[in-house]
Amino acid sequence: MGARRWPKHLLLIGFGLVMLYPLLWMVSSSVKPTETIFRDPSIWPTELDLGNYTEGWTALEHSFHYYLWNSAVIAILAVAGNLISCSLAAYAFARLDFRGRKLFFALMLATLMLPVHVLIVPQYVLFSQLDWINTNLPLVVPKFLAHDAFFIFLMVQFIRGLPRELDEAARIDGCGHIRIYWRIIMPLSVPALATSALFTFIWTWNDFFSQLIFLTDPELWTMPVALRSFMDGQGETAWGQLFAMSIVGLAPIFGFFLAGQRYLTQGISTTGFR
Repeated sequence: MGARRWPKHLLLIGFGLVMLYPLLWMVSSSVKPTETIFRDPSIWPTELDLGNYTEGWTALEHSFHYYLWNSAVIAILAVAGNLISCSLAAYAFARLDFRGRKLFFALMLATLMLPVHVLIVPQYVLFSQLDWINTNLPLVVPKFLAHDAFFIFLMVQFIRGLPRELDEAARIDGCGHIRIYWRIIMPLSVPALATSALFTFIWTWNDFFSQLIFLTDPELWTMPVALRSFMDGQGETAWGQLFAMSIVGLAPIFGFFLAGQRYLTQGISTTGFR
């Protein structure tokens, strides 16, 4: 049996290396002189240029940590908003019986099929009328209003798998819905919450389109928008500095993913497929 598995393992390793090649090439390019990046496609640099990191860190109007901080603030607030609002909405759909529940749940799922490019224009008009353009509010406030239907669906499916007997026992002890939600459902929903937090952080941290639309003031730029400043339409792109700061920008994602990997696997394996 072991001999039969070797070809499968080798095939998987080969596919893994193919998928990792772009990342490895970017890491390699970040320590190469800019003029040799595209002349030498190998992932083993013949000469090192760590100056890309030091020069890229201070190449823009502000040090790069300024844009990392802007991204971190928005990402952390987005995570908090999604965990609070989506878990409350999920509890309502999973545990409360109210008129039109199935209809509202279906309408919520239907919003998953709407691309962001269709929604961005009416959102921009609304936020402009509220005078929220060039603030973090358009990127944060919707998260506190259960804006992401995907995470509501994920949590609904997880909560539905929890025994209702726990709710009934808590109700006998005098708990209302708020205490059941806070003391029973939330502690048991840690895998789903961790999965939602991980995806929210990654999607918000990497979001370029929405942040580019709503944050036109360079003082408010986030990491993805700042990276765009290294590119020049006249052909003077600082590729080495761009790749170096891209690696710096990827570090928080890797850290967040490694910290929540166990919960991510558990949350996906126990959510929505029953």
